[in-house]
Amino acid sequence: MKTLSKISLGLALILGLSSCGANNNESAQTEPAENNTQTEEASTDPLEGKDTIKVGVVGEHNEVWDDIIERYNSDNSDRKIELVKFSEYREPNEALLAGDIDINAFQHYKFLNQFNEESGSDIEAIGDTVIAPLGIYSSKITDISELEDGARIAIPDDPSNSARSLFLLQTAGLIKVNGKDGDNITTDDITENPKNLEIILLGSSQTARSLDDVDAACINSGMAVDADLVPSEDAIFLEDKDDPDKQIYVNVIATTQDKKDSSILKDIVDNYFHTDRTKEVIQESSKGSEFGVW
Repeated sequence: MKTLSKISLGLALILGLSSCGANNNESAQTEPAENNTQTEEASTDPLEGKDTIKVGVVGEHNEVWDDIIERYNSDNSDRKIELVKFSEYREPNEALLAGDIDINAFQHYKFLNQFNEESGSDIEAIGDTVIAPLGIYSSKITDISELEDGARIAIPDDPSNSARSLFLLQTAGLIKVNGKDGDNITTDDITENPKNLEIILLGSSQTARSLDDVDAACINSGMAVDADLVPSEDAIFLEDKDDPDKQIYVNVIATTQDKKDSSILKDIVDNYFHTDRTKEVIQESSKGSEFGVW
């Protein structure tokens, strides 16, 4: 009996030790898994660890972003913002999709929606910036009523800004079109053209440069400023920024789907762009021609 008791006791000890060993192994295996989960959660921001956030813009006059960059880079020793400049409107979106930049800030909702539709992309706005009224400019006349029969008018050739320009010409009383703001109309949708105006389609960056060769041109605010024009002073006709139908032309900060929820980008938008300081710079640099809309 004593022998059996000793054997039973020995087996019990062995089983007990084995059980403890198994539990210890399970703990050892579980803890790293939990740590891995925590590590994964901590690094879900796709921009975490990136020391430069690249912002795509169009044109040379970027006083607003220059000011934001100065403030952001001063506050952040481990990360900075850098501007990447483009000359044509499609380029910053193409660069965004290629991963060459992290966000861009140059386009309005209408242009973004049109680009996504044409390219099959899903770039998304993550913050509103300004509304910049489109204007009609001329180096030959000072009032829209002075346009003569057969006058040549240049407008941007991209679909969204081309349509926007045609609606502006209608508002100015020069033509009538079939459609409403936001529709993708073309020159084929002109229903009345009493002055037989010749509408010339040009790249957006060419519209301001064409002023010596045409009688008037529809020029986006940014391109006008790059050409040393002051929209609120030099335009012979300007969009009404308060028109509810023009809200599709609010400009945005945009990025790709994988970065839209980045806390780093949210910080830039909320704490550096959407500030009273930025509104002041917008007013100063545009000479009252652009308006913060957040």
